Amino acid sequence: MPTQSIRIIIILGSLAIAGIIFIQGYWVSRTLNIKEDDFHESVTIALRRVAEAISVYNKSELPKTDLINRRSSNYYSVNVNSAIDANILEDYLFQEFEKASLNTVFEYAVYDCSSDQLVYGNFCSINEDSKEFVRSENLPKFDDLIYYFVVKFPSRGSYLIDSMRQSILFSIIAFLAIAFFAYAMWVILRQKQLTELQKDFINNMTHEFKTPISSIKIASDVIRTDKAIQDNSRLVKYAEIIKTQNERLNNQVEKVLNIARLEKDQFEIKKTKIDLVSLVANIVSNEKLKLNENRDQIVFRSTFENATILADELHLTNVVSTIIDNAFKYCDKEAKVKVAIKESDVNNYELSIKDNGIGIKKEMQKKVFEKFYRIPTGNIHDVKGFGLGLFYVKNIIDASKWQIDIESEEGIGTEFKIVIPKNK
Repeated sequence: MPTQSIRIIIILGSLAIAGIIFIQGYWVSRTLNIKEDDFHESVTIALRRVAEAISVYNKSELPKTDLINRRSSNYYSVNVNSAIDANILEDYLFQEFEKASLNTVFEYAVYDCSSDQLVYGNFCSINEDSKEFVRSENLPKFDDLIYYFVVKFPSRGSYLIDSMRQSILFSIIAFLAIAFFAYAMWVILRQKQLTELQKDFINNMTHEFKTPISSIKIASDVIRTDKAIQDNSRLVKYAEIIKTQNERLNNQVEKVLNIARLEKDQFEIKKTKIDLVSLVANIVSNEKLKLNENRDQIVFRSTFENATILADELHLTNVVSTIIDNAFKYCDKEAKVKVAIKESDVNNYELSIKDNGIGIKKEMQKKVFEKFYRIPTGNIHDVKGFGLGLFYVKNIIDASKWQIDIESEEGIGTEFKIVIPKNK
């Protein structure tokens, strides 16, 4: 993936993370405020009904103002203007809190005029299975009231949080998702950094190889043409080995460089009109030269004398040569390679390369075009290469907007089919 694209993803991802955190925090805070308002409203309504019930029981009138005062977040005072029976008060509190669905513990106290003290009433729990709480000490009294009682909700905070259980659960899930996303972005950045280091190393290494390869080629050509060397068959053989291995090394380096260009989007297909039949025939002829006396191991057939297409001649040559080379590499017996050109349909030609090699397992056929992937050959390690050949082939086919298919059966052989549009 290009660096610019990764940067855009990181920026957008960071903005998304910041937005999600802000929105989630806002909604949790808003939900908590709503729950607090609902709790206060429910308590106020319930205490007003308790005060009204006491006034009816005592046959007295309630004060017009300051009937219920919220002294703190969980502490309320109720002014009733008449004496209060603690037992009756507790019954009323239970009834009204249960009606208001205030299923939380509470404690109450009643002001005693004679002693000028708040007389602690009881610690009450609507739910019998509630935890034990330590009773509050020194509940504050109020000099501005005469007949009043106070109610405290010691577990108000945990009650509100418990009522927000669903919102908190969704928040935790959201934050976990954000954490996983952030970790994934870190992994992507780390992997990108390692990939760039790997690419730079390979590119520098292959470029450094070009100079000694060229020097070796020049030296081997001088040695091979020297008259003193030509008279010594042994030295001629060694000179040919140097030339052959140098060409092989150069080809491998060129493959790596071409792959690097593909990944940097510096790769360009220059299509020209070429005769597919003539091109493939020349490639097959060159391959036969490598076989010396076993030239019948590769055959070429075409149903056309000429087949004009638009293609990059250099890269198409590399594609066909790579597939043919693989056909000979991955064969555990005398290789037989059949190259053919025929009409795929009215608009396309089909170039097929079929061998009788070891074949490819079905589950591996989708992987053969992956970079650095090499088909396992058990304990046999005589197949040389980097696993870049078919990766290069697939990229050239895709860049040319052609199609390549593979048909293979283990132990029988493999056939590559390339569909190329006709140039009409």
